[in-house]
Amino acid sequence: MSSVAAQLTVVHRRDCELCDEMLAALARLKTTLQLPAIAVVDVDGDPDLRRRHGLDVPVLLLDGTVVCRHRLDESELRRLLRHSSVA
Repeated sequence: MSSVAAQLTVVHRRDCELCDEMLAALARLKTTLQLPAIAVVDVDGDPDLRRRHGLDVPVLLLDGTVVCRHRLDESELRRLLRHSSVA
């Protein structure tokens, strides 16, 4: 059985203070917890993302599933990471 590496995605918007805060929180967390690769995508650069999330950014996704919005929910992220590594 092969495993596929998990992927974190931050859906953000340029000049968004909450988006910058979430990225900084993830960077801090990464110093104490092994995190999957983190991709940062601009909500305004993708019509589908803009339709789904609009002004409701930042959004943290784990393999396409919403982990949290606006502020990093560290406990939820840890829970989902534990769950995803069990497979």
